[in-house]
Amino acid sequence: MTPFQRIETTAIEETLPAILLRIVSELHDVAYLIERIEPQLLDISGASMMASPEAMKVVQGIDLAVQKTRGIAEFIDTIAGTMPEGWTVDLATALSLVKLTEMQRALGGGGFHAHSQPMAKAAGDFDFF
Repeated sequence: MTPFQRIETTAIEETLPAILLRIVSELHDVAYLIERIEPQLLDISGASMMASPEAMKVVQGIDLAVQKTRGIAEFIDTIAGTMPEGWTVDLATALSLVKLTEMQRALGGGGFHAHSQPMAKAAGDFDFF
């Protein structure tokens, strides 16, 4: 595909506040998934990890990523709450760029509580891609 080819998509009109709330939901899921990494690192590395300045930078980076993700979610949530409900956008092109099928579904339709990453997935479950 060349940069000048246009991908044909069917228009999907939705209200912008509803779309933004689904993005907020996805960002909260991302923050939760990132947050789950820190205790796993401590389990793998043990208490000696806390003595390493480089390891502490990684742990602090994980904490910062969670805070930033939640901060962006709250920022978007606040904007969505003050936006007129009648504003609509076409999602078709944007959704075609999302590679994860479940995330595409969560962002593209249904209720905004349709998370793309089920939090109750059993350990050992994985998706082929």
